Amino acid sequence: MAGKDYYSLLGVSRSAADKDIKANYRRLARQYHPDVNPGNKGAEQHFKEINQAYDVLSDPEKRKKYDQYGEQWQYGDQAAESARQQYQQQYQQQQQRGGFRFTQQPESGQSGGFEEADLEGIFGDLLGGRMGGSGRRVNRSRQGEDVEYKIELTLDEAFKGTMRNISLQSETACVACKGSGRVRGLPCSVCRGAGSVPQSKRLEVKIPAGVEDGSRVRIAGKGGAGADGSSPGDLFLVVSLHKHPVFERKDNDLYVDLPVPLTTAILGGEVQVPTLKGSKLALRIPSETQNEKVFRLTGQGMPVLGSLAKGDLLVKIKVILPSSLSTEEKALFARLREIRPN
Repeated sequence: MAGKDYYSLLGVSRSAADKDIKANYRRLARQYHPDVNPGNKGAEQHFKEINQAYDVLSDPEKRKKYDQYGEQWQYGDQAAESARQQYQQQYQQQQQRGGFRFTQQPESGQSGGFEEADLEGIFGDLLGGRMGGSGRRVNRSRQGEDVEYKIELTLDEAFKGTMRNISLQSETACVACKGSGRVRGLPCSVCRGAGSVPQSKRLEVKIPAGVEDGSRVRIAGKGGAGADGSSPGDLFLVVSLHKHPVFERKDNDLYVDLPVPLTTAILGGEVQVPTLKGSKLALRIPSETQNEKVFRLTGQGMPVLGSLAKGDLLVKIKVILPSSLSTEEKALFARLREIRPN
């Protein structure tokens, strides 16, 4: 999974708390588990990747190294030591020419007086020109901040997927200094050295079918502007779902109460079940169906996010007792009571 950012795989920001990382991992593990996606090689591969990402980010020591060295985190300490040794060798060669700037000659195992930019340059070479969990190049530039935007959806929109136009107040790279914050060595007069300026922008975003309450939809490159011309951060849409008047959602399953006449429950028959598609499904219930009996309609629930699979629709029977009975009807019930006193 070279080149893939562990934080993005789990759908969390780099500052995410351990509990958020764990919660997102559990949600994604359920979604992409091979048992839920039989025969789906893509889901199986993604399941392996999110497990590898969680193995690193759930361990404080591994996460610290990943944040420092990125995808080469396992070799970071080795690279650091090699960098120091290389500095020591180059120091002897360059000292007279002033090729490096030191406050004092470094001792073995220490970076000594190396300036930060010089040390980072060597680290960048040894680690393939990349450091940091997001794979940023090592220089004074910083990738833009990730931005969160809360978006409210109906259950129908989550079922079908939808498009939304949103307005954002964000930062964008300053055109005058190209995001560097400086022009000809002086602070940029347009952005006052910040490298970015406020901007109001409108985006049309796609919400995939199957999102849950609390889902984070990643829109790559639409977050905060990066410093010194580096890449922008990502935009994360945090989904909040409204309650539905008819259906209740639990994970990827839907639940619905279905009123059924007493005569149909006793004698059996066909009933019509509503769906989020807007159509109705015919369900044949057997005779003597008890009140609150639950029937499962496989594959009629919510779409599983990022998969072709779907949850189930669970139908709970609600028997309707008759009212405003006629004299004849009351007589029939009286006769039934005589036949079946208990």
